[in-house]
Amino acid sequence: VSNAGVGMAGPLECQSLAAMQSLMDTNFFGLVRLVKEVLPDMKRRRGGHIVVISSIMGLQGIVFNDIYAASKFAVEGFCESLVVQALRFNVAISLVEPGPVTTEFETKLYEEAERADYSQTDPETADIFTKLYLRNSKDVFASLGQSPEDIAEHTLRVIEAARPPFRHQTNVAYTPMAALKHADPSGALMTHAFYKLVFKYDAVLRLSLR
Repeated sequence: VSNAGVGMAGPLECQSLAAMQSLMDTNFFGLVRLVKEVLPDMKRRRGGHIVVISSIMGLQGIVFNDIYAASKFAVEGFCESLVVQALRFNVAISLVEPGPVTTEFETKLYEEAERADYSQTDPETADIFTKLYLRNSKDVFASLGQSPEDIAEHTLRVIEAARPPFRHQTNVAYTPMAALKHADPSGALMTHAFYKLVFKYDAVLRLSLR
């Protein structure tokens, strides 16, 4: 089970390349190093199961989560490319894809975001992040966030499955969000839907979450 991960949220201009590279080293290359260690023996034994804690953000990017989403997209692409070869050796790969999970991980991320320096971006972007994103994100976690125990139960079901699924989303509330991308290959439907949700109907979003 690969579960190592760090988060990053905020305006792109305010994040250093060193921090981005460190995040990728944990979220993506940490997984790659683990798989390189365990896969050869699993192939020799012709049996095994690699379970990867991914994210719904590996399927759908979210505003102000550019680098974190990129790391989870990398995880998804890596596993999707590897799974067919692995199956030849009777090795299963499963991606567990949670939405928001209420842990210290999220609390720490908010604390860092609230005391961060936003002088490297323009005032409008800083306002959008601090006054729209952070406020709405807290409501999302409060309304839709799962507990770590819930994610553990989902992961256990994946591990114990007679035919392990390749992808398993833990929160049905996010299924429509992920489906938008497949409904319109041009990306217009997804882009406009999220734009309206963030910039036009944010009050409706907050009300519905509460």
